[in-house]
Amino acid sequence: MVTESIFPPAAEVAWLVCHTKPRCEKKFAALLSAEKFEHYLPLVQSVRRYAQQTKKFTKPLFPGYVFACVPLERKALIYQQDLLARAITVDDQPKFLRQLADVRTIVASGFELSVMPLLTKGRRVKITGGPLYGLEGFVDNASHPQGVVLSVDVLQKGLLVKVPIENLQVLP
Repeated sequence: MVTESIFPPAAEVAWLVCHTKPRCEKKFAALLSAEKFEHYLPLVQSVRRYAQQTKKFTKPLFPGYVFACVPLERKALIYQQDLLARAITVDDQPKFLRQLADVRTIVASGFELSVMPLLTKGRRVKITGGPLYGLEGFVDNASHPQGVVLSVDVLQKGLLVKVPIENLQVLP
């Protein structure tokens, strides 16, 4: 939920990417609302089919994350209920706000969407599924990925292996 900012322009505020503890996003957003902090928790509809029934519910688009605009002198309040793992300061606020506006537009459109890892050439990744589980390598070409290059450093060679994108986890 995004609310009108109630803080005077003189108050120093910062947008934070709040990394919540597991399954605490909605509780944390409720805390932000109670404290009257501007925030955004993008939610999407999800449908689960069980043997006897179908259930619809909303879930966070980015599990574990809530975006919040917090006055710096009141930042300690976001830690009061032990729902937050850490708060990450956003360096480029204008760029972040443009991207957040894009996310709002996409979520509001109702189009089906899914979150994908941002792959760039040379990005280190770990294979998370299949017979190559646990191996690490580099993305070969972000625009048309052919796979992952696994290094054999002693020979100064690499092995290009085709791996489905859903089996890749981006490493820091």
